Amino acid sequence: MFFSLIERRRSIRKYQRKPVGPEKVEMLIEAALRAPSSMGTNPWEFIIVTDQPVLEKLSKAKPHGATFLKNAPMAIVVCADPHKSSVWIEDASIAAIFIHLAAESLDLGSCWIQIRDRMYSETRPAEDYISEILDIPKNLKVEAVIAIGHPDEKKAPRSRESLQYEKVFYGTYGTSYHG
Repeated sequence: MFFSLIERRRSIRKYQRKPVGPEKVEMLIEAALRAPSSMGTNPWEFIIVTDQPVLEKLSKAKPHGATFLKNAPMAIVVCADPHKSSVWIEDASIAAIFIHLAAESLDLGSCWIQIRDRMYSETRPAEDYISEILDIPKNLKVEAVIAIGHPDEKKAPRSRESLQYEKVFYGTYGTSYHG
């Protein structure tokens, strides 16, 4: 079941104009909260956004790679507190991946929008822009926004033959893996 899930999961940027039902939202939240974190610190926090005008504003968080968010029925903003964990980036990223996999298992599409270290403008970080819109406390950092919705595009799974096995080594770097 897991391999079927990861085989099917693709980044979806086109969504039907249909809300995500409350039971599916609950399952996405549960998946995020079940994500592992370093030493069980759980530094992550999540903001569920379904308000269309707010999604429109969030879609402008950076010049490229976020505009499709304005047509998504929902987003989950993945934040974390760096004072709770020195590996907050990894912890938040793991939680985001749990959200992606849960979305796929619920027949929803999703797409990661990178926010950390991205710019809204030449002088303003995307994180500051989003934090202002959502009233995020200063102690939290925004890692990513996950767009979620019912897919309005179909992407074929990547074939096993297209996987980059040349990047896998056995024993030492440079020793080809022959699986």
